[in-house]
Amino acid sequence: MIGTQKVPIITLADVGVSFGAVKALNDVELTILPGECVGVVGHNGAGKSTLVNVINGRLSSTRGDVSYDGEQSAADFRNALLARNAGIRSVFQELSLCPNLTVLENYRIPYRNMPRRAWRRNAASAVRASLDAVFPGNAIDPYSVVDDLPIADRQMVEIAIAFSRRDIDARLVILDEPTSSLDGAIADQLLAYIKKFCADGGAIIFISHMMGEIFDVASRIVVMKDGFIIQDNAARHFTRDGLVDAMGHVVPDTAEVTGAKKRQEFGPEVLRMENGLNARQGEVVGLAGLAGHGQAEALAQCFLARTSDWSASRDPAVVFVAGDRSRDGVMPLWSIMRNLSLQTLVEFSRTFLVDRKAERKVADEWHRKIGIKTDDLENPILSLSGGNQQKVLFSRALASSAPIVVMDDPMRGVDVGTKKEVYRMIRAEAEKGRTFLWYSTETDEILECDRVFVFRDSEIAAELQGDQITEENMLRASFEMQEAGQ
Repeated sequence: MIGTQKVPIITLADVGVSFGAVKALNDVELTILPGECVGVVGHNGAGKSTLVNVINGRLSSTRGDVSYDGEQSAADFRNALLARNAGIRSVFQELSLCPNLTVLENYRIPYRNMPRRAWRRNAASAVRASLDAVFPGNAIDPYSVVDDLPIADRQMVEIAIAFSRRDIDARLVILDEPTSSLDGAIADQLLAYIKKFCADGGAIIFISHMMGEIFDVASRIVVMKDGFIIQDNAARHFTRDGLVDAMGHVVPDTAEVTGAKKRQEFGPEVLRMENGLNARQGEVVGLAGLAGHGQAEALAQCFLARTSDWSASRDPAVVFVAGDRSRDGVMPLWSIMRNLSLQTLVEFSRTFLVDRKAERKVADEWHRKIGIKTDDLENPILSLSGGNQQKVLFSRALASSAPIVVMDDPMRGVDVGTKKEVYRMIRAEAEKGRTFLWYSTETDEILECDRVFVFRDSEIAAELQGDQITEENMLRASFEMQEAGQ
């Protein structure tokens, strides 16, 4: 049973973190008590990831005091051990599982004192129990190699491992965009478990750009901007609009963004696949349904059928925006500019040499247009927050001349303001004749589409358009309800 004592699990007093001249955290005051679910919100680059990395001991503060269970730390490399002993665990936006190991082997890594006798069987049993507790009805095999799992299953595994029983019980679990790859039904299971965990005396730090989820589970909300905590109050004192305004970015009214959705005239058909998936010139086509039902595979088939496996093209037929950026999108050793210009490098080449001025011009244009938060495009791509890395991937795709853009859940970790800006960009590009194939686990994003194909068991269960595109109709088709066939 998790303890119910009200000694703070973690206390930050006047904490600051600097990287050279860059101040990532400023004068942070924060206390987390048992039983609390603290929602942390802020736009990309607001300092959320730095904050949680101080709490879990991965980063040491430059100034200020960090206390675990009421005892002040020495602000050095031992903080990670102190955090572990305090029962603090983390689920990162960039998943941290070892892809070449099995699920049960990944469970074993943080469990240092696990008895060696029959450890594989015991690890499989423990991770299976945690998966069933958090995500009832899942079909994940603990003996599966992580790299063979779809991203939704990998996210479920990492979350289950964070909540699993070990030598030290979990008392504070940090969840950074935990539902970014999960469909609505699975996300609801997680939110229900979070409420139970906190009711039993555990604590949660919940970072999300999904306002509905924040208001559903958070007892307290912390708003961050430019490394500062600018508001810290009970969730009941916030409204959705007030929260967005507090973050310092006014989101356009939905009607402004989706006005172009009324368009009914499209060009000729530019894509048709064997499973019936098709798209017309200038159309935004959504792929919906429960995660893992063949949407990603359909996108991959579309992309691979129209690209070369050995050389880049000056006139690419299709371009890809990855949702799993760490595996399929970002080149981690390259700069921001090199990552952004990757798709268009061949267009800048002259007699096998790249025109660096043209490359810089395009990079500067998209840096300004999409608002990538960096002072220098020559900085490493990994110096950016996850959401800003995703902006780079969007820029890479939209800067190309490809007439078809394939997007595999591309909004993972992107803040609500940026999402609206990207929606407008997609609409503007579609008006120019560009075609978008868009898979998303977020219903609000699918509602932006002109036409939607709902997938079930790797087949198209329904095709929706116009007023038919509603959450109810998508759920009906996803779960094979009787009405879906009518």
